[in-house]
Order: sequence, then C-alpha cells, then structure tokens
Amino acid sequence: MSYETVHTIGTTVYFVFFLLFLWAMRVPRTNPGAGWWAVAMLFALSARLVLILFLQQESRFTLSVYSALNVVEKVCLVIGMVRFFNVRVPLRWFWWALAAIEIWILLVWAGGAPALIRSAGVALFNAAILSCVAWLAWRERARLNRSLMCATALLSALLVLHWLSAFLIIEAEPSWSRHGFMLGTVLVLAQYFSLLAAVMLSFQKRLLEAESRALDLAFQDPLTGLSNQRYMTALFEKALLLANRPHQLAAIIYIDIDNFKPINDRAGHRVGDEVLKLLAGRLRKSTRSTDICARVGGDEFVAICTQLDDAGHAHEIAAKILREMTTPISVGGKDYLVGASIGVSLYPMHGDSLARLLDYADQAMYQVKSSGKNGYRVHEAAETAPA
Repeated sequence: MSYETVHTIGTTVYFVFFLLFLWAMRVPRTNPGAGWWAVAMLFALSARLVLILFLQQESRFTLSVYSALNVVEKVCLVIGMVRFFNVRVPLRWFWWALAAIEIWILLVWAGGAPALIRSAGVALFNAAILSCVAWLAWRERARLNRSLMCATALLSALLVLHWLSAFLIIEAEPSWSRHGFMLGTVLVLAQYFSLLAAVMLSFQKRLLEAESRALDLAFQDPLTGLSNQRYMTALFEKALLLANRPHQLAAIIYIDIDNFKPINDRAGHRVGDEVLKLLAGRLRKSTRSTDICARVGGDEFVAICTQLDDAGHAHEIAAKILREMTTPISVGGKDYLVGASIGVSLYPMHGDSLARLLDYADQAMYQVKSSGKNGYRVHEAAETAPA
C-alpha cells in the first residue's frame, strides 16, 4: 500500500470525524469535550494533508510540520477529556508542555539534528499525553459507560505503546513506515469512535434526564414532591385494579388543613411552605408506598389507599393521618399547631368514578369543618344521591 493511499485513508477518516464532532458541538448545551475533539480532528486532518501535499518536496521540513500539528492534536484530545468529565486539572501545564515540544521540533529542524531526535521527543510527548487520556478514561469509567470508557483507556494505552515503539522500528526498518502509519490510523479511528460514542451517550443521558424532569413537572407538585391532581387522576384506574380484588376496598381520603392561613399571614409564605412540606411528609408516613398521595390545592391533600380489607381499615388510616396532622410542627425553632378536617369515601360502596368519590369525600370533609373541625368522617351510603 503506497504512502499516498495510507495518508488518503487517514485524511478521509479524520475529515469524517471532524464533521461529526463539529455537528455534535453545535447541538445546544453539548458537553464542551466535543468541541475540543473537533479541534483535535482538525489538527490531525491538517497534519495528514501536509504529508499528502508536501511529502515529495522536502521530507525533513514536511515531517517537522506534521509533528508540530500532530502534538497539538494530542493536547486538544486530552483537554477534551478534562472538559468532558469536568476534571479539576490545571490546563496550563498542557499548554506549557505543548510550547516546549513545539520549540523542540523547531530547534531540531533549524539545527539540522538527526530526525531520530525529533521523533524521540515527539513520541515521548505524545505517549505522555495519551497516558493522561488513558488514565482519565479509566478513572471516570463509572460516570458514563464503564465498557466504553474501558475501551477508550485500552485504545489510548495501545497508542502509547505504538508511539514509544514505532519510531524505533522505523529507524531500524524504514519500509515499516507505511504499516506504522496505517496501524496508528486504525487505533486513532477506534479511539475517536469511542469518544464519539461517549458524546452520543451524553446526549441520550441528557434527553432521559430532560424527559424525567418534564414528567416530574407534569405530574408532581413542585413544592411538596407529592403527585398533583393530573397524576392522581391518571393513576386512579390502576388503583382500582388493585382495589378490585375480591372483598377489598379503596378509600379516597380528602384532607383540608385547618388554621393554615394564619401561619401564612403572620409568619410569611416561606414558613407556610415549610409547614406544607412537613405535612406532606407526614401524609406519606401515614400511608403505604403503594398508596397515592397528592396535593390538590393550596392546603388540600388527597390520599387514595387501595387493598383495604374493610371499612374499619379506612378508619384506622384516617385516624393515623389526623394524629400526624395535629402534632405540632417545628419550623425555624418555633412550633406551629394546625389541624385537619378529613373526609373519606369508599370504592365501590360510594361510587366507581374518581370525580364522584372525591365529591363525596369533599362533602364529608366539609361536614367535619361545620361541626368544629379537627376530625374525620366517612361518607355514609344513605347520604349518596341516586346516580
């Protein structure tokens, strides 16, 4: 395989990866590592173009320019790793090292020193930088995808060995140069492919996180972390499936907090919000993990409790919620006392739709309020209007 063919393959591969990383970095809020890897590919591409265009004209000068561009690619590669994983590493040391090796390349060319001296310096520099890349990939392997980062670390380590050995082999057997370039191109291709896959995985992770946040915003009360009314309605059919087992009931428990408005008026909304958060936590504590707890108004909550053995079980849960809600709440070193008016309706005794059951629980709650607050009441079948 001729030099022209080897370098044409390398140039084509680097150009394709440059375009892919360039596209990735233009996606809004892309990890900054992609931008550095696009720059790295640009320098790798430029280095190969120099070999294609000027290899036959002035070999010493051409290889010096190639080396000068190639070491920049390695520095951009490692900086991309640092930025991709947001590792606290002083970047100035990489820039100082780059300046030193560029001066070395210039002095070797200007002084007419043997090419082996230049090659040895470049090889040691690239091996050191690639060792940093391998170490970073191995160290951060658990943060993205363990297998992918292990592959990146392994490929980088193989490139370290390649750089440390290739220039010695070429010095002993110049005809191996084409094979050395081809082997290096394959390893670099695999290395950057793993980095591109890492960028794609970061996209996927960001999309999944955004989807999760969107679902939280759509179905979760932002203050208390409980479900909101929309999510409660969506889950009700599933709750009915659980409650529809033989001889089991579901309870709709409507809770209105008593004496909450004076806390907001006197202590401020910040304290009021903290009180609501603590009350939400107590509601979770009073119910099971399979029950649905939702905030449906400023100081109103609903619990849907399934798989109850009998109506007495609903009484026990309502009484437990009442005890939790009437226990003093401490915020900022000060105790606040609220109460709760609780209404309960039962499925299927009182209805089979959430709207009707909520209405009956709401009516029972208001009966508690009208009779002095701070208690609970179960809707009675005799009070149910005909459908």
